[in-house]
Amino acid sequence: TICNDADQAPLPPITIDEATLSMEFLPNDSPFAWNEWKYLTSRNIRERLEKELETNVWLHVKFWSENAFTVYWRWELHLSVLIETMRREWFELQVWAPNVVFKEDENWKKTEPMENVMVNVPEEFSWVVIEKLWKRKWEMTNMESKDWLVSMEFTVPSRWLLWYKNVFTIDTKWEWILASSYSHYWEYKWEIAKRDVWSMISWETWKTMAYSLFWLQDRWPLFVEAATEVYMWMIIWEHLKWNDLVVNATKNKKLTNVRASWTDEALKLVSPRLMSLEEALDYIWPDEYVEITPESIRIRKIWLTENERKK
Repeated sequence: TICNDADQAPLPPITIDEATLSMEFLPNDSPFAWNEWKYLTSRNIRERLEKELETNVWLHVKFWSENAFTVYWRWELHLSVLIETMRREWFELQVWAPNVVFKEDENWKKTEPMENVMVNVPEEFSWVVIEKLWKRKWEMTNMESKDWLVSMEFTVPSRWLLWYKNVFTIDTKWEWILASSYSHYWEYKWEIAKRDVWSMISWETWKTMAYSLFWLQDRWPLFVEAATEVYMWMIIWEHLKWNDLVVNATKNKKLTNVRASWTDEALKLVSPRLMSLEEALDYIWPDEYVEITPESIRIRKIWLTENERKK
């Protein structure tokens, strides 16, 4: 506080919302780790995070070991900006799924952060949003309708809000406003599924072939295009059933002397769903990594062999 009177009482300090989410930063150890790199080692990543701490007052980092750093931050956009900046500075790394920072109260009970959320959507999409939020057990505190716009206020755990933005965007066709602010810590709520689908995983390390993708694309939207380099245990699209499915997307059509009238038709592939950085961070499960390089964003399993996964 700057003033003329020496006896003037200082103004109360401006409070900053405490970090409610955490994520682990790790050096990239995938089979494609050295293809696009410039700054790859754990020492490079540590120095970059230490430099960020000098100017980013909202960020907190714990250096557990030489190869593992836990970054604490306020929200997805806060950290995705940092990761995107590191990408453009030619850093290469991999990150784990975001986790909520839990605490214990006076009675040693587990508590989690709560958010005050305000949602504005067009009236035509309001019933879709309310139905999805009711399934996720969001607590509505207020609802107002004016003209064609519906405004709703909720109290919701940060853990449930973290996994919903992508679904919310699709349901409302990008016509939405969502704002959240930290409220308080409250008793831990029940578990909720992060997503309703599992993953299809590449079985081979090679380039994807249009022939293989054509026969597999009916199952669900693809994450990769034809002629994209993939490696073993890299996630290439979704699986509707409740298990991970291992497929071979690198198999090409066998060339023989026998021809049929229908075999030489042009293969038409559906446009793939290329994930952005924020979408990938929201999508992954606890047993998956997001591999971030200056040129690519890939989703992979933590364990890259079947034996490691079984162990």
